[in-house]
Amino acid sequence: MLCAKADDRPPGLDDIDVDLRFCAADGLADAVRGARGLLLWDYFSTAVRDVWSDAGDLEWIHITAAGVDTLLFDDLRNSDVVVTNARGVFDRPLAEYVLGAVLAHAKDSRTSFDLQRRHEWRHRETRSITGATALVVGTGGIGREIAKLLRAAGMVVRGAGRRPVADDPDFGEIVDSAELAAHAGWCDHLVLAAPLTPATRGMVDQAVLDAMKPDAHLINIARGPMVDQAALLTALTQGQIGGATLDVFDTEPLPAEHPLWDAPNTTITAHMSADVIGWRDELAAQFAANARRWLAGEPLHNVVDKKLGYVPGGAA
Repeated sequence: MLCAKADDRPPGLDDIDVDLRFCAADGLADAVRGARGLLLWDYFSTAVRDVWSDAGDLEWIHITAAGVDTLLFDDLRNSDVVVTNARGVFDRPLAEYVLGAVLAHAKDSRTSFDLQRRHEWRHRETRSITGATALVVGTGGIGREIAKLLRAAGMVVRGAGRRPVADDPDFGEIVDSAELAAHAGWCDHLVLAAPLTPATRGMVDQAVLDAMKPDAHLINIARGPMVDQAALLTALTQGQIGGATLDVFDTEPLPAEHPLWDAPNTTITAHMSADVIGWRDELAAQFAANARRWLAGEPLHNVVDKKLGYVPGGAA
């Protein structure tokens, strides 16, 4: 098991009938020799590609993240090693984060916090989210949970995915994400919830930002490289869009001197949108359940299509 630190171990795995080896990245080459399975508890690590020549006995890798973009590389894609992910664990926490971001933007919470710090009483009118529109990019489990929660709050929601659908039970309509610029002008809130793939990398570019409403709000809980960060900074600074809530970035941690920290109407969080109390226990339990299936020769859950970069049925 690859951990961020050798002593940062998943809870609740003592009753799995296997020889468990724990290591940090610098010990992975030794630990993976002869191993048939690998748990990536340090889910952002890219160490697997560095020790691939030592991993000849691997049959299965489980990554404790929904996105697998940091794990996949050509030799792994072309191998027989099965990859599974943490699909399902983060759906509701991410949806709650998005709803919170929508509410905070509509209720102008940033200004309220600033006024409170200055002990300044200023009456204002804010917006209702009833009838507001949201376009959710990514129509898998995470995107669908977001759509359900936003619709329950009274919003009008559409999805953007690889396959347009005229009548979807969760989104109403799904538009073609490859034509995002043609649809971005419809929404008050543009939510990114798709996996990072060649098709989604850089998808929020200057054309999409140009198409957005001047008071529109961008929410990114997916991956930083899905957005042209320089173009977004310009759009925020020049008031081209109304604001952004960003949990992911090209470089993480976001450097202290980065101008996005001070961009107008921008909320920044430290890649924590899915990390609710108890999430580590749930991730460990999900792995343990899959490990028991693997040991029993049963089909694994959440098998990733390594060519696509996500679990089929959770389309981008």
